[in-house]
Amino acid sequence: MTGLDVRVEALEMVYEVDGEQVHALRGVDLEIAAGSSMALLGPSGSGKSSLLTLLAGLQKPTSGRALIGGQDVSAMSERALLALRAREVGVVMQGPARNLLPYANAEDNVRFAQRAVPRDRRDRLRSPADLLEQLGLGHVRRSRLGALSGGEQQRLSLAVGLAGAPGLLLADEPTSQLDAVNRAHVVEMLVTAAAGGTTIVVVTHDEHIASQVDRTLALRDGEIVS
Repeated sequence: MTGLDVRVEALEMVYEVDGEQVHALRGVDLEIAAGSSMALLGPSGSGKSSLLTLLAGLQKPTSGRALIGGQDVSAMSERALLALRAREVGVVMQGPARNLLPYANAEDNVRFAQRAVPRDRRDRLRSPADLLEQLGLGHVRRSRLGALSGGEQQRLSLAVGLAGAPGLLLADEPTSQLDAVNRAHVVEMLVTAAAGGTTIVVVTHDEHIASQVDRTLALRDGEIVS
């Protein structure tokens, strides 16, 4: 699939904690070209995950807009957002269980993620077995979620996020639980997806991922600092 461009306009996210307002994002403006890759960097609490969540349409901003492929996800209905995530945007959130079906095996999780891909794009999809093999998960493809380690579940989450050959992949700390060998599998998968035209936006503390993307963006206290 052709990559999707991302545009963020004056994005604000404010919520309350113990009666006090917390500004997760403060008027963020951002453009990401279709087919490019970007890493979001910054300390915990800087707004990285909040930005990713708003791009995925999992929350609504306090003000401002987030557009993916020209579509304003901030204004879309829940039904439209579900269709967008099923067909065009892969989302890999922190906590592998949030991305996976607990009653299905690894291969069926990937296959389920491909169910909504339009027929005219199905010939571009990689088989579940191939995706799992590239992430070092070929030996557990028939195993259910409960039999997988945390690191295996994390890699399976990425396979699910990329299963539909999305135009945009949003990934939050995809290597946080992994050793050096398996981090390399994940980086290779991200590089392959980017080379195939997928736009990549990844929240990370992993310097290896940051060194492989086209751009890095640092946030602090909800604002872009570099």
